Amino acid sequence: MDVIVAKLKEEMRQVLTENILPFWMERMTDEVNGGFHGRISGMGEWIPGSPKGAILNARILWTFSSAYRLLHKNEYLATATRAKRELIDHFYDAEYGGVYWSIHEDGAPLDTKKQIYALGFALYGLSEYHRATGDKEALEYAIYLFNDIEKYSFDPVKNGYCEALSREWGEIEDMRLSEKDANERKTMNTHLHILEPYTNLFRVWQDERLERQLRNLIDLFTDRILDMDTKHLQLFFDDDWNSKYQIVSYGHDIEASWLLHEAALVLGDKRLINRLEPIVIEIAEAASEGFLPEAGMIYETHAERAAIDADRHWWVQAETIVGYMNLYQHFDDRLSLRRAAECWEFVKNHLIDWQGGEWFWSLCADGTLNRDEDKAGFWKCPYHNGRMCMEILERF
Repeated sequence: MDVIVAKLKEEMRQVLTENILPFWMERMTDEVNGGFHGRISGMGEWIPGSPKGAILNARILWTFSSAYRLLHKNEYLATATRAKRELIDHFYDAEYGGVYWSIHEDGAPLDTKKQIYALGFALYGLSEYHRATGDKEALEYAIYLFNDIEKYSFDPVKNGYCEALSREWGEIEDMRLSEKDANERKTMNTHLHILEPYTNLFRVWQDERLERQLRNLIDLFTDRILDMDTKHLQLFFDDDWNSKYQIVSYGHDIEASWLLHEAALVLGDKRLINRLEPIVIEIAEAASEGFLPEAGMIYETHAERAAIDADRHWWVQAETIVGYMNLYQHFDDRLSLRRAAECWEFVKNHLIDWQGGEWFWSLCADGTLNRDEDKAGFWKCPYHNGRMCMEILERF
């Protein structure tokens, strides 16, 4: 085995088991109300009364299910089971289906809209719990969510999936995933995070309709979402797949490169794999426009106003490392291995909180550490960095 890969594996196992996972078990478990706390600030302070988000809970479920599947530690299973119960007992809408966007600290529904992105992550976590344990209830609820997404979000006329709906699956005016997103009906981000759980569900449930829709998602990325001139992903679309935004998200580019490849490999169709692999390489190469040797991957650019966001976000670095290691693993790309190792050194030196556990949100463009954003919260979860570690452990 390559010396660099062996070093990466050893260090990532240590960071996963001694830095990332213990933080979530020790600092985020809500012993009073059940489930997990809603927020810990960038300064490491628990914020009582914070809402609990579906994304956070679903990503905890996926991370600890995957960790148990790989490392077989009972404390990981206990945390995954806690997340599964919280998701089914409090986030799942027993009346209308789907999952709530958020709940109060005590578990009562708060924001009951159906953000399809959140349904996707709930499906992802439940399918991984079933994959790790064989639990029938988790698979049952994962299939419920698949059926909800297909029934209410899929557009059989113009193709693709809408962003969000009301609790009763009606139209809503504000479909945005977050305040920084454009209020458009279809987005790259949601499609990417439907592709991801559908791939995982197909590992454990080889349903014909699921396979058809997973193949369709791959085609949507290559035919609609990918800009064939730049090889970057377009981010926001109207109902007819028109995009007027000139934004490049380097982290999503590199993440999509390996998630698309993973989907094709799980489907096991050699013709599809052969067609897709050159595109996978092209997307990763385009993403590399944002890579700074020994300084990580920048966040994004806005071409229409010539603006560059050069912050180095935690999740972008994690996906960069997996994307480059995917190129090394499957195409023997030594440059990508070197880039992954350089990015990991940057993470160790600037983003990992070696004293308090977990990672900081980002290193700002001016070189200062960003502690204004959460250490844990609606969007700060153990999934990107935890998955990065486990991908390297499992691939090599």
